[in-house]
Amino acid sequence: MSSQDPTARTLSIRTTRPTTIAEVMTDAPHTIGRDEKLAQAYDVMRRFGLRHLPVLDGGRLVGVLSQRDLLFVEAAAGGVDGRVEKVGQAMAHDVFCVAPGDLVTDVAREMGERKYGCAVVLDRGSVVGIFTATDALRLLSRART
Repeated sequence: MSSQDPTARTLSIRTTRPTTIAEVMTDAPHTIGRDEKLAQAYDVMRRFGLRHLPVLDGGRLVGVLSQRDLLFVEAAAGGVDGRVEKVGQAMAHDVFCVAPGDLVTDVAREMGERKYGCAVVLDRGSVVGIFTATDALRLLSRART
């Protein structure tokens, strides 16, 4: 079969092992405490080029703070004092969580359907990674066509 044969291309796709989130997630993501100041969250996001921070309370995931959350709170409040306001007041409580063994295709489909910006990866209740829409696009750009 030549490399132009569509059958050959289909066969190579079918024999490829599905990719799990553990293979493409960002390991050990930056996190922030629920009682930290918004200014601290903003600083971490800016310094490390992040758009999502899992929020912890006593080591347990309780929310996600996104760059969009920060902008919304600032706009809605007409200038929030980030030195006073806490992360817990601005974070999203409804977090899309997945396991390391979940398939990228399933996670990406759910993220797209529900317009989630990220999936927090949990293993036995601990945050072990994060998979963002940017990660999905990066993965898609490297996919074979």
